[in-house]
Amino acid sequence: MDTNILMESGTNELEVLEFSLNGNSYGINVAKIKEIINYMPVTPVPNAHPSIEGIFMPRDTMITAIDLKNCLQLGSSEPGGLFIITNFNKLDIAFHVDSVLGITRVSWKEIIKPTATVNIQEAGVATGIIKINEKLIIILDFEKIVSDINPETGLKITDIDALGERSRNDIPILIAEDSPLLNKLIVDSLHKAGYTNLIPNENGQLAWDKICEYRDAGNLREKIGCVVTDIEMPEMDGHRLTKLIKSNDDTSFLPVIIFSSLVNEEMRRKGESLGADAQLSKPEIGNLVTEIDRLVNMN
Repeated sequence: MDTNILMESGTNELEVLEFSLNGNSYGINVAKIKEIINYMPVTPVPNAHPSIEGIFMPRDTMITAIDLKNCLQLGSSEPGGLFIITNFNKLDIAFHVDSVLGITRVSWKEIIKPTATVNIQEAGVATGIIKINEKLIIILDFEKIVSDINPETGLKITDIDALGERSRNDIPILIAEDSPLLNKLIVDSLHKAGYTNLIPNENGQLAWDKICEYRDAGNLREKIGCVVTDIEMPEMDGHRLTKLIKSNDDTSFLPVIIFSSLVNEEMRRKGESLGADAQLSKPEIGNLVTEIDRLVNMN
């Protein structure tokens, strides 16, 4: 299946690949997918996490295969089905699924945020729900699934310690990140790095509303010194937020850093075309601090 669907940058849309597990529908952002291949035998890894089926090497690249049914407590997968090979956080990982049902283009505004009954805040693995023709598709948080299996793939908080002693800085930094866990980790890390004036928001729409509020009040330059945004967020994604900021004469001076697990070569080109001042992959929390230092000192 061709997953390289051409999309204009900054439209606040995404392509969702729908796949099935035990007859239920789930979704993944096409931007995370490298390819989809038929199941192939894997080599088990001794003492590995129960959700890791093993490793295999298509085209001389070692890939870890994860049993998605096991992750979601739906039993275990049998040989057969498909591997969805993904790339995010600079990792190539195959997720074992039963079948692929198709690709749907939707707006981030159409994605329903899971309620507390579906997700228990930081413990949940559903990032959103789409309703299509009376059918519900649950979009899974693949980054959290992987970091639960191996925490070392998440934010490298120890990178902050490597920066050493730092002076305190009250330059206001606006953060747009929908994951409660990552939002808190980013805020805690920046606090530890000396940045004390942080404005966290759970999606790009709330961040843009805050920017517009300060712009209309005439104090935007005093209220926000830098914007740090994820890409994947309900209501408004980070590319749309970046486009709105950089295409508006009253806000284009704001430095924008895209901090996302999706920063690969293609996404980097998209971010550059929208005017992003820096783009970093999610594990690079130490580099995020370095980029903030650079950009706020330029203004």
